[in-house]
Amino acid sequence: MTSQTLARRSLQTRLALAYAAGIYTAGVFVLVLVAVPLASIDAGTPKGHPSSSAITETGPGISLPQLLTGSAVALVLLIPVALALGWYVAGRFLHPLRAITATAQIISAGDLHRRLDLGEPTDELTELGHTLDDLFARLQAAFDAQRHFVANASHELRTPLAGLRTLLEVALADPDADTDTLRSACQEALALGGHQERLVQALLALATSERGVTRWDAFDLARVVEGVLASRRGQATQRGIDLAEHLTPAVTSGDPRLIESLVANLIDNAIRHNHEGGHVKVTTQASGTQVALTVTNSGPVIPGDQIQRLFQPFQRLAPDRHGRRDGLGLGLAIVNAVSQAHHATLTTSARPEGGLSITVRFAHGSHPNRP
Repeated sequence: MTSQTLARRSLQTRLALAYAAGIYTAGVFVLVLVAVPLASIDAGTPKGHPSSSAITETGPGISLPQLLTGSAVALVLLIPVALALGWYVAGRFLHPLRAITATAQIISAGDLHRRLDLGEPTDELTELGHTLDDLFARLQAAFDAQRHFVANASHELRTPLAGLRTLLEVALADPDADTDTLRSACQEALALGGHQERLVQALLALATSERGVTRWDAFDLARVVEGVLASRRGQATQRGIDLAEHLTPAVTSGDPRLIESLVANLIDNAIRHNHEGGHVKVTTQASGTQVALTVTNSGPVIPGDQIQRLFQPFQRLAPDRHGRRDGLGLGLAIVNAVSQAHHATLTTSARPEGGLSITVRFAHGSHPNRP
């Protein structure tokens, strides 16, 4: 017999004793209410008038000893009846709890698709069951997302490794390979290694963002954006993209490194998914209790129903007609994770003429959970 079964039996025993005590107390109370009036009744024969020659006698009543004996027998018989009723009521009360425990054990063994489905009547235990069903649904969604993420990450990491292996095998198998051929193979190997390094760094950034914020420092969001823009102007100029800014002081709090990662991924995404001669505009502003960062860019037309998908890991737009797929598919996922870690509001809209407009709103000033 397991410890869980012993605990369940012990709980039913305690509840049964509590119910039996209540039933027994009620029985004693009823007996007292009945016995006290009866004990005050005179069971003797009434006396007649002295001048009357006829004496009328009545039969014997309930004597006090008989009343006490009957009450004692009733109380003794009430003990097993109270225990049996208490055990039955406790069992009925614990039946939904046993169903919850049994189903939770099955679900914890790996079957996340099972649900309690307690149904009616609606009481505290069924409300607990509904809450657990919601919890199991969220756990199932989290585990499914984790498995999907691991599968995608494995595929993304395996692809450059397979390409690198093929490249080196081809170079080594060529007996007539000269210095230029080997140098070209090494350059391609370095490019594949760089891609893999960037992917690993992006995965680490995503994991760090999802872990949450461990430090809350006050900083000016405009200064962070200014520093990121300075490092991206050369890339934007090379691709023929106009990089504009309108930065006003916007003091907020959080982890400056995570916020810098958010800004960098937003700007990189706006530059990468753009077209030649396009534009990117970055603004910061403070209004009331919020600080807002907005990044607007030109680019391909994005269907409205595809926007939310882009914020999931390894989700990209369809490749262009040349089969080119820019990016790692993690930039907007990192933006989403950093926003959630900072309790920020993320708003995205597709521009009719093409491109996206993404706004992140942070709490103004101190930690959002502090006064």
